[in-house]
Amino acid sequence: MGKALIIGAGGVASVCIHKCCQNPDVFEEICIASRTKSKCDALKEKLDGGKTKISTAQVNADNVDELIALINSFKPDVVINLALPYQDLTIMDACLATKVNYVDTANYEPLDTAKFEYKWQWAYRERFEQAGITALLGSGFDPGVTGVFSAYAMKHQFDEINYIDILDCNAGDHGYPFATNFNPEINIREVSAKGSYIEDGKWVETEPMEIKRVYNFPEIGEKDMYLLHHEELESLALNIKGIKRIRFFMTFGQSYLTHLKCLENVGMTSIVPIEFEGKQIVPLQFLKAVLPDPASLGPRTVGKTNIGCIFIGKKDGKDKTYYLYNVCDHQECYKEVGSQAISYTTGVPAMIGAAMLLTGKWNKPGVHNIEEFDPDPFMDALNKFGLPWKESFNPDLVD
Repeated sequence: MGKALIIGAGGVASVCIHKCCQNPDVFEEICIASRTKSKCDALKEKLDGGKTKISTAQVNADNVDELIALINSFKPDVVINLALPYQDLTIMDACLATKVNYVDTANYEPLDTAKFEYKWQWAYRERFEQAGITALLGSGFDPGVTGVFSAYAMKHQFDEINYIDILDCNAGDHGYPFATNFNPEINIREVSAKGSYIEDGKWVETEPMEIKRVYNFPEIGEKDMYLLHHEELESLALNIKGIKRIRFFMTFGQSYLTHLKCLENVGMTSIVPIEFEGKQIVPLQFLKAVLPDPASLGPRTVGKTNIGCIFIGKKDGKDKTYYLYNVCDHQECYKEVGSQAISYTTGVPAMIGAAMLLTGKWNKPGVHNIEEFDPDPFMDALNKFGLPWKESFNPDLVD
Protein backbone atom coordinates (compact mmCIF):
# COMPACT_ATOMS: atom_id res chain seq x y z
CA MET A 1 0.00 0.00 0.00
CA GLY A 2 2.59 2.61 0.97
CA LYS A 3 5.62 4.00 2.76
CA ALA A 4 5.73 6.03 5.96
CA LEU A 5 8.55 8.16 7.35
CA ILE A 6 8.24 8.27 11.15
CA ILE A 7 10.12 11.14 12.79
CA GLY A 8 10.83 10.50 16.48
CA ALA A 9 11.98 7.51 18.50
CA GLY A 10 10.44 8.06 21.95
CA GLY A 11 7.60 6.24 23.69
CA VAL A 12 4.82 7.30 21.30
CA ALA A 13 6.94 6.58 18.22
CA SER A 14 7.75 3.12 19.56
CA VAL A 15 4.03 2.29 19.90
CA CYS A 16 3.21 3.73 16.48
CA ILE A 17 6.00 1.68 14.86
CA HIS A 18 4.81 -1.52 16.59
CA LYS A 19 1.30 -0.82 15.26
CA CYS A 20 2.51 -0.09 11.71
CA CYS A 21 4.19 -3.51 11.78
CA GLN A 22 0.86 -5.07 12.90
CA ASN A 23 -0.72 -3.50 9.80
CA PRO A 24 1.71 -4.56 7.03
CA ASP A 25 -0.87 -4.51 4.23
CA VAL A 26 -1.02 -0.73 4.65
CA PHE A 27 2.53 -0.04 5.91
CA GLU A 28 4.73 -1.97 3.48
CA GLU A 29 7.77 0.06 4.39
CA ILE A 30 8.71 2.47 7.18
CA CYS A 31 11.77 4.59 7.89
CA ILE A 32 12.40 5.60 11.53
CA ALA A 33 14.35 8.85 11.82
CA SER A 34 15.47 10.94 14.78
CA ARG A 35 18.39 12.96 16.05
CA THR A 36 19.75 9.87 17.84
CA LYS A 37 20.06 7.13 15.23
CA SER A 38 20.91 4.46 17.85
CA LYS A 39 17.36 4.77 19.25
CA CYS A 40 15.95 4.17 15.74
CA ASP A 41 18.27 1.20 15.24
CA ALA A 42 17.16 -0.33 18.56
CA LEU A 43 13.50 -0.14 17.46
CA LYS A 44 14.35 -1.64 14.07
CA GLU A 45 16.20 -4.52 15.74
CA LYS A 46 13.21 -5.27 17.98
CA LEU A 47 10.71 -5.34 15.09
CA ASP A 48 12.68 -6.58 12.09
CA GLY A 49 11.64 -9.86 10.53
CA GLY A 50 7.97 -9.10 9.92
CA LYS A 51 6.32 -8.17 6.63
CA THR A 52 6.96 -4.43 7.05
CA LYS A 53 10.38 -3.42 5.74
CA ILE A 54 12.18 -1.12 8.22
CA SER A 55 15.07 1.29 7.66
CA THR A 56 16.53 4.02 9.89
CA ALA A 57 18.06 7.47 9.44
CA GLN A 58 19.56 10.30 11.42
CA VAL A 59 17.82 13.67 11.05
CA ASN A 60 17.64 16.98 12.88
CA ALA A 61 13.92 17.84 12.76
CA ASP A 62 14.71 21.54 13.30
CA ASN A 63 16.51 21.62 9.95
CA VAL A 64 14.22 21.89 6.91
CA ASP A 65 16.98 21.10 4.39
CA GLU A 66 17.95 17.89 6.22
CA LEU A 67 14.29 16.86 6.33
CA ILE A 68 13.81 17.57 2.62
CA ALA A 69 16.92 15.54 1.75
CA LEU A 70 15.65 12.58 3.82
CA ILE A 71 12.16 12.74 2.30
CA ASN A 72 13.64 12.92 -1.21
CA SER A 73 15.83 9.87 -0.60
CA PHE A 74 13.18 7.68 1.11
CA LYS A 75 10.20 8.95 -0.94
CA PRO A 76 7.43 8.27 1.64
CA ASP A 77 3.70 8.63 0.95
CA VAL A 78 3.17 10.09 4.43
CA VAL A 79 5.34 11.67 7.13
CA ILE A 80 4.27 10.90 10.71
CA ASN A 81 5.61 13.60 13.02
CA LEU A 82 6.20 12.15 16.50
CA ALA A 83 9.01 14.55 17.36
CA LEU A 84 8.35 17.60 19.58
CA PRO A 85 5.58 20.18 19.00
CA TYR A 86 8.31 22.80 18.47
CA GLN A 87 9.21 20.99 15.23
CA ASP A 88 5.77 20.86 13.60
CA LEU A 89 6.40 23.81 11.27
CA THR A 90 9.82 22.71 9.99
CA ILE A 91 8.40 19.27 9.20
CA MET A 92 5.35 20.83 7.51
CA ASP A 93 7.70 23.03 5.45
CA ALA A 94 9.60 19.93 4.32
CA CYS A 95 6.35 18.11 3.42
CA LEU A 96 5.20 21.12 1.41
CA ALA A 97 8.50 21.32 -0.46
CA THR A 98 8.34 17.60 -1.34
CA LYS A 99 4.51 17.32 -1.74
CA VAL A 100 4.08 14.57 0.88
CA ASN A 101 1.12 14.07 3.27
CA TYR A 102 1.70 15.05 6.92
CA VAL A 103 0.33 13.68 10.24
CA ASP A 104 1.02 14.86 13.80
CA THR A 105 -0.38 14.32 17.30
CA ALA A 106 0.02 17.74 18.95
CA ASN A 107 -0.13 21.30 17.69
CA TYR A 108 2.78 23.68 17.29
CA GLU A 109 4.03 25.69 20.22
CA PRO A 110 6.96 28.11 20.12
CA LEU A 111 9.88 27.30 22.40
CA ASP A 112 9.90 30.68 24.11
CA THR A 113 6.20 30.95 25.04
CA ALA A 114 4.18 28.08 26.44
CA LYS A 115 1.27 28.91 24.17
CA PHE A 116 -0.23 26.21 22.02
CA GLU A 117 -2.85 27.06 19.43
CA TYR A 118 -3.58 26.15 15.82
CA LYS A 119 -3.05 29.51 14.11
CA TRP A 120 0.49 28.73 12.96
CA GLN A 121 -0.51 25.44 11.33
CA TRP A 122 -3.84 26.68 9.98
CA ALA A 123 -1.84 29.36 8.14
CA TYR A 124 -0.60 26.54 5.83
CA ARG A 125 -4.09 25.66 4.56
CA GLU A 126 -3.95 27.21 1.10
CA ARG A 127 -0.40 26.06 0.40
CA PHE A 128 -1.23 22.43 1.25
CA GLU A 129 -4.40 22.63 -0.87
CA GLN A 130 -2.46 24.01 -3.84
CA ALA A 131 0.19 21.29 -3.43
CA GLY A 132 -2.60 18.65 -3.46
CA ILE A 133 -1.48 17.14 -0.14
CA THR A 134 -3.19 16.63 3.22
CA ALA A 135 -1.97 17.69 6.66
CA LEU A 136 -3.87 15.77 9.35
CA LEU A 137 -3.49 17.65 12.63
CA GLY A 138 -3.79 16.08 16.07
CA SER A 139 -4.06 12.35 15.39
CA GLY A 140 -3.28 11.28 18.96
CA PHE A 141 -5.86 10.63 21.68
CA ASP A 142 -6.54 14.13 22.99
CA PRO A 143 -6.36 15.80 20.52
CA GLY A 144 -7.24 13.00 18.12
CA VAL A 145 -9.62 10.30 19.21
CA THR A 146 -11.58 12.94 21.16
CA GLY A 147 -12.20 14.69 17.81
CA VAL A 148 -13.16 11.43 16.10
CA PHE A 149 -15.52 10.67 19.02
CA SER A 150 -17.09 14.13 18.53
CA ALA A 151 -17.55 13.60 14.79
CA TYR A 152 -19.02 10.13 15.44
CA ALA A 153 -21.46 11.50 18.04
CA MET A 154 -22.49 14.25 15.61
CA LYS A 155 -22.97 11.78 12.74
CA HIS A 156 -24.86 9.04 14.59
CA GLN A 157 -26.39 10.43 17.80
CA PHE A 158 -27.22 14.13 17.55
CA ASP A 159 -28.71 16.84 15.36
CA GLU A 160 -26.68 19.35 17.36
CA ILE A 161 -24.17 19.09 20.21
CA ASN A 162 -24.32 21.96 22.71
CA TYR A 163 -21.88 20.86 25.42
CA ILE A 164 -18.75 18.71 25.34
CA ASP A 165 -16.68 17.78 28.38
CA ILE A 166 -13.45 15.95 27.55
CA LEU A 167 -12.27 13.90 30.54
CA ASP A 168 -8.74 12.48 30.70
CA CYS A 169 -8.11 10.19 33.65
CA ASN A 170 -4.82 8.42 34.28
CA ALA A 171 -5.14 6.17 37.35
CA GLY A 172 -1.75 4.58 36.73
CA ASP A 173 0.77 4.31 39.56
CA HIS A 174 4.50 4.19 38.71
CA GLY A 175 5.72 4.27 42.32
CA TYR A 176 7.86 7.40 41.95
CA PRO A 177 7.12 10.43 44.16
CA PHE A 178 7.08 12.61 41.01
CA ALA A 179 7.35 11.73 37.32
CA THR A 180 5.53 12.76 34.13
CA ASN A 181 3.89 10.27 31.77
CA PHE A 182 5.08 11.99 28.61
CA ASN A 183 7.79 14.53 27.78
CA PRO A 184 8.27 16.37 31.12
CA GLU A 185 8.90 19.70 29.42
CA ILE A 186 5.64 19.61 27.42
CA ASN A 187 3.68 18.08 30.31
CA ILE A 188 4.73 20.68 32.88
CA ARG A 189 4.25 23.59 30.46
CA GLU A 190 0.71 22.35 29.83
CA VAL A 191 -0.19 21.89 33.49
CA SER A 192 1.35 25.09 34.84
CA ALA A 193 -0.31 27.28 32.17
CA LYS A 194 -3.59 29.07 32.84
CA GLY A 195 -6.70 27.01 32.26
CA SER A 196 -9.33 28.00 29.73
CA TYR A 197 -12.55 26.82 28.16
CA ILE A 198 -14.83 28.03 25.38
CA GLU A 199 -18.29 29.39 26.18
CA ASP A 200 -20.60 31.15 23.70
CA GLY A 201 -17.79 31.43 21.15
CA LYS A 202 -15.33 33.07 23.56
CA TRP A 203 -12.35 31.83 25.56
CA VAL A 204 -12.81 32.07 29.35
CA GLU A 205 -9.49 32.03 31.20
CA THR A 206 -8.94 30.54 34.68
CA GLU A 207 -5.97 30.37 37.03
CA PRO A 208 -3.92 27.13 36.79
CA MET A 209 -5.81 24.30 38.56
CA GLU A 210 -8.47 26.74 39.78
CA ILE A 211 -11.45 24.61 38.72
CA LYS A 212 -11.60 21.17 40.30
CA ARG A 213 -14.29 18.49 40.01
CA VAL A 214 -14.55 14.94 41.34
CA TYR A 215 -15.74 12.39 38.77
CA ASN A 216 -16.60 8.71 39.09
CA PHE A 217 -14.83 7.15 36.09
CA PRO A 218 -16.12 3.82 34.73
CA GLU A 219 -13.76 0.93 35.67
CA ILE A 220 -11.63 3.29 37.80
CA GLY A 221 -13.73 5.10 40.42
CA GLU A 222 -13.69 8.61 41.84
CA LYS A 223 -10.80 10.89 40.94
CA ASP A 224 -9.98 14.60 41.32
CA MET A 225 -9.81 16.34 37.95
CA TYR A 226 -8.86 19.89 36.99
CA LEU A 227 -9.81 22.16 34.11
CA LEU A 228 -6.90 22.75 31.69
CA HIS A 229 -6.46 24.54 28.40
CA HIS A 230 -6.25 22.02 25.56
CA GLU A 231 -5.86 22.57 21.85
CA GLU A 232 -8.75 20.51 20.53
CA LEU A 233 -11.25 22.88 22.17
CA GLU A 234 -10.29 25.44 19.53
CA SER A 235 -10.97 23.22 16.51
CA LEU A 236 -14.02 21.37 17.91
CA ALA A 237 -15.71 24.70 18.69
CA LEU A 238 -15.45 25.53 14.98
CA ASN A 239 -16.22 22.12 13.49
CA ILE A 240 -19.03 20.68 15.64
CA LYS A 241 -22.51 22.13 15.06
CA GLY A 242 -24.33 23.81 17.94
CA ILE A 243 -21.48 24.17 20.48
CA LYS A 244 -22.26 26.44 23.43
CA ARG A 245 -19.53 25.28 25.79
CA ILE A 246 -16.56 22.94 25.62
CA ARG A 247 -14.19 22.06 28.48
CA PHE A 248 -11.21 19.78 29.10
CA PHE A 249 -10.44 18.10 32.45
CA MET A 250 -7.45 16.00 33.50
CA THR A 251 -6.94 14.01 36.70
CA PHE A 252 -4.00 14.65 39.01
CA GLY A 253 -3.12 13.05 42.34
CA GLN A 254 -2.28 15.22 45.33
CA SER A 255 1.38 14.09 45.39
CA TYR A 256 1.90 15.25 41.79
CA LEU A 257 0.33 18.65 42.48
CA THR A 258 2.30 19.18 45.72
CA HIS A 259 5.60 18.41 43.99
CA LEU A 260 4.68 20.61 41.03
CA LYS A 261 3.76 23.56 43.28
CA CYS A 262 7.06 23.24 45.13
CA LEU A 263 9.06 23.06 41.88
CA GLU A 264 7.14 26.09 40.56
CA ASN A 265 7.76 28.06 43.76
CA VAL A 266 11.53 27.56 43.49
CA GLY A 267 11.61 28.45 39.78
CA MET A 268 12.36 24.99 38.36
CA THR A 269 9.42 25.04 35.92
CA SER A 270 10.46 28.34 34.32
CA ILE A 271 11.19 28.43 30.57
CA VAL A 272 13.18 31.67 30.86
CA PRO A 273 16.93 30.95 30.43
CA ILE A 274 19.22 31.73 33.40
CA GLU A 275 23.00 31.89 33.59
CA PHE A 276 24.63 29.04 35.53
CA GLU A 277 28.41 28.65 35.71
CA GLY A 278 28.89 30.66 32.54
CA LYS A 279 26.24 28.74 30.56
CA GLN A 280 22.67 29.63 29.64
CA ILE A 281 20.28 26.95 30.88
CA VAL A 282 16.48 26.70 30.91
CA PRO A 283 15.36 25.49 34.38
CA LEU A 284 12.54 23.34 32.97
CA GLN A 285 14.94 21.60 30.57
CA PHE A 286 17.31 20.90 33.46
CA LEU A 287 14.42 19.49 35.50
CA LYS A 288 13.53 17.24 32.55
CA ALA A 289 17.08 15.84 32.66
CA VAL A 290 16.81 14.79 36.32
CA LEU A 291 13.27 13.33 36.19
CA PRO A 292 12.65 9.68 35.20
CA ASP A 293 12.43 9.18 31.44
CA PRO A 294 8.71 8.57 30.64
CA ALA A 295 9.76 5.66 28.40
CA SER A 296 11.18 3.92 31.51
CA LEU A 297 7.83 3.96 33.37
CA GLY A 298 6.28 1.11 31.34
CA PRO A 299 7.41 -1.89 33.39
CA ARG A 300 6.52 -0.29 36.71
CA THR A 301 3.17 1.40 35.94
CA VAL A 302 0.02 -0.38 37.08
CA GLY A 303 -3.61 0.71 36.71
CA LYS A 304 -5.76 2.10 33.92
CA THR A 305 -6.53 5.19 31.90
CA ASN A 306 -10.01 6.34 30.92
CA ILE A 307 -10.25 9.07 28.28
CA GLY A 308 -13.51 10.15 26.69
CA CYS A 309 -16.10 12.78 25.89
CA ILE A 310 -19.48 13.54 27.43
CA PHE A 311 -21.87 15.12 24.94
CA ILE A 312 -25.09 16.99 25.69
CA GLY A 313 -27.25 18.04 22.78
CA LYS A 314 -30.47 17.48 20.88
CA LYS A 315 -31.86 14.71 18.69
CA ASP A 316 -35.27 15.06 17.04
CA GLY A 317 -35.99 18.06 19.28
CA LYS A 318 -35.30 16.16 22.52
CA ASP A 319 -32.43 16.62 25.01
CA LYS A 320 -29.90 13.82 24.91
CA THR A 321 -26.67 12.85 26.73
CA TYR A 322 -24.01 10.46 25.42
CA TYR A 323 -20.59 9.38 26.71
CA LEU A 324 -17.93 7.79 24.51
CA TYR A 325 -14.74 6.59 26.18
CA ASN A 326 -11.84 4.16 26.10
CA VAL A 327 -10.31 2.32 29.06
CA CYS A 328 -6.71 1.20 28.64
CA ASP A 329 -4.62 -0.94 31.01
CA HIS A 330 -0.98 0.10 31.55
CA GLN A 331 0.29 -3.46 32.09
CA GLU A 332 -1.57 -4.88 29.08
CA CYS A 333 0.02 -2.17 26.91
CA TYR A 334 3.43 -2.98 28.33
CA LYS A 335 2.99 -6.69 27.60
CA GLU A 336 2.00 -5.97 24.01
CA VAL A 337 4.36 -3.18 22.92
CA GLY A 338 6.69 -2.47 25.86
CA SER A 339 5.26 0.91 26.88
CA GLN A 340 2.71 2.35 29.29
CA ALA A 341 -0.83 3.39 28.32
CA ILE A 342 -0.09 7.11 27.84
CA SER A 343 2.26 6.37 24.93
CA TYR A 344 -0.10 3.63 23.72
CA THR A 345 -3.19 5.83 23.58
CA THR A 346 -1.28 8.37 21.45
CA GLY A 347 0.77 6.00 19.28
CA VAL A 348 -2.13 3.81 18.11
CA PRO A 349 -4.21 6.75 16.73
CA ALA A 350 -1.10 8.17 15.03
CA MET A 351 -0.80 4.93 13.06
CA ILE A 352 -4.55 4.88 12.29
CA GLY A 353 -4.56 8.49 11.04
CA ALA A 354 -1.65 7.74 8.71
CA ALA A 355 -3.44 4.57 7.53
CA MET A 356 -6.57 6.61 6.70
CA LEU A 357 -4.44 8.77 4.37
CA LEU A 358 -2.47 5.86 2.87
CA THR A 359 -5.64 3.88 2.06
CA GLY A 360 -7.37 6.95 0.61
CA LYS A 361 -10.29 6.60 3.07
CA TRP A 362 -9.52 10.17 4.07
CA ASN A 363 -8.48 12.37 1.19
CA LYS A 364 -8.95 16.12 1.41
CA PRO A 365 -6.00 18.31 0.34
CA GLY A 366 -5.34 21.13 2.78
CA VAL A 367 -4.73 21.37 6.52
CA HIS A 368 -7.44 19.60 8.50
CA ASN A 369 -8.27 18.66 12.06
CA ILE A 370 -9.24 15.07 12.62
CA GLU A 371 -12.96 15.70 13.25
CA GLU A 372 -13.37 17.03 9.70
CA PHE A 373 -13.26 13.49 8.24
CA ASP A 374 -15.68 10.55 8.27
CA PRO A 375 -15.21 9.00 11.73
CA ASP A 376 -16.52 5.51 10.94
CA PRO A 377 -13.40 3.84 9.45
CA PHE A 378 -11.25 5.32 12.24
CA MET A 379 -13.69 4.09 14.92
CA ASP A 380 -13.56 0.57 13.41
CA ALA A 381 -9.75 0.67 13.43
CA LEU A 382 -9.69 1.69 17.14
CA ASN A 383 -11.53 -1.55 17.98
CA LYS A 384 -9.22 -3.57 15.77
CA PHE A 385 -5.87 -2.15 16.95
CA GLY A 386 -6.21 -2.10 20.73
CA LEU A 387 -8.29 0.92 21.77
CA PRO A 388 -11.87 -0.40 21.89
CA TRP A 389 -14.44 2.26 22.75
CA LYS A 390 -17.47 2.05 25.00
CA GLU A 391 -20.61 4.14 25.12
CA SER A 392 -23.13 5.18 27.76
CA PHE A 393 -26.48 6.87 27.22
CA ASN A 394 -26.96 7.85 30.85
CA PRO A 395 -23.58 9.11 32.10
CA ASP A 396 -22.88 11.09 35.27
CA LEU A 397 -22.57 14.71 34.13
CA VAL A 398 -19.94 17.25 35.23
CA ASP A 399 -21.46 20.33 36.85
